[in-house]
Amino acid sequence: MILKTTREVSVFRLEQQLQILSMESSEKTDVVLLACGSFNPITNMHLRLFELAKDYMNGTGKYRVIKGIISPVGDAYKKKGLISAHHRVIMAELATKNSEWVEVDTWESLQKDWVETAKVLRHHQQKLKAHICDHQQDSPGLERPGRKRKWAEQSEEFNQKKCPEPKTKDGPKIKLLCGADILESFGVPNLWKSEDITKIVGDYGLICVARAGNDAQKFIYESDVLWKHQNNIHLVNEWITNDISSTKIRRALRRGQSIRYLVPDLVREYIEKHNLYNSESEERNVGVILAPLQRNAANTNS
Repeated sequence: MILKTTREVSVFRLEQQLQILSMESSEKTDVVLLACGSFNPITNMHLRLFELAKDYMNGTGKYRVIKGIISPVGDAYKKKGLISAHHRVIMAELATKNSEWVEVDTWESLQKDWVETAKVLRHHQQKLKAHICDHQQDSPGLERPGRKRKWAEQSEEFNQKKCPEPKTKDGPKIKLLCGADILESFGVPNLWKSEDITKIVGDYGLICVARAGNDAQKFIYESDVLWKHQNNIHLVNEWITNDISSTKIRRALRRGQSIRYLVPDLVREYIEKHNLYNSESEERNVGVILAPLQRNAANTNS
């Protein structure tokens, strides 16, 4: 009979624990949070949405949030008071400068025409899939140890193959992060195409941060599409309420009032340096029909 030493038993137990942790980790779905919007300007509340959503999703035990993306809308959105995307992107980058997991993506802001949210989600899901594909094809660890075949030959073979399937359970998933106002806006005529709403909640999913006592659940109940896909809509309660909004920030700036502690300091300094928000800037796009209303109304009439 062979007796194991204390050290051997400890190593064995450690290996068992690592295997259990690995199994638990593999059962979770990796999630990337995508927030689309004007960010005019970005506020501390925008950043809090990411933290609240991450805590909630990780807390379910089913998901693991690995990344957050801020995607400012392009100038073609034509919203009243919307300043240049150039400035809005820079402010978002300054706001996330010290974040370890939230970043800014400029693709949407650089498009000549306004891009529907469903297409932005698709773009980032495809981009994520391509990144995984490149990572797997570039990895030399696909050959077993001891094989003498040259890496050059192996690499050439992979270039001729399709992208291998992701090793994770389902692969990382893009989900739209938003406030309860987005759910409510789904009911505004011509603001959203019905097929886009179906794609967003059905194919990707929503993580909606709402204040306690908000009517988010009511919006879901009153919409057949949202009700059908309610299992793909995650409602996150914001127990520590925060009424900061970009509209109120712009109003304070027009009146010469302080916005310190409402936006990140770097953002506040950038706004003051370039005098971005004033009565003149608020008149931008006045009288212009919002891009989605104009496009969807035209499609309805055609």
